[in-house]
Amino acid sequence: MAEQSTRFHGPETQEAFLADRMKFWGGFTNATVGTVIFLILLLAAMGFFLL
Repeated sequence: MAEQSTRFHGPETQEAFLADRMKFWGGFTNATVGTVIFLILLLAAMGFFLL
C-alpha cells in the first residue's frame, strides 16, 4: 500500500500566502462583527422585555 504525505506546507508564493491570510482575516472580522451585532440585539431585546 502506497503512503501519502498528509502534511500541509502552506502556500507556495508570498502572494498566495498574503491572499490566504487576508481571506482568513476577512472571515474572522466578519464573524466577530456578526457576533457583536447579535449580542447587542439580544441584550436590547432582553432589556425591552424585562422592563
